[in-house]
Amino acid sequence: MINKLRSVWLFYYEGFRSMTWGRTLWVIILLKLFIMFAVLRLIFFTPYLSGKSDEEKQEHVSGELTHRAFGSGTN
Repeated sequence: MINKLRSVWLFYYEGFRSMTWGRTLWVIILLKLFIMFAVLRLIFFTPYLSGKSDEEKQEHVSGELTHRAFGSGTN
């Protein structure tokens, strides 16, 4: 079991170590992931419930669930 894990590790280690364009592509991929999960989260997914009391949070969530379940009355 240990030998198999070691051989898999060495396979990937040697592959990534010998990359030329691959390193640049991985940097681009990681940069895009950072932008997607860090920057876009700050812009589009603002914390609506922060700073509210527990009762206000409960009312907001139940209102959203009711609104989504029944809609705005037009189907």
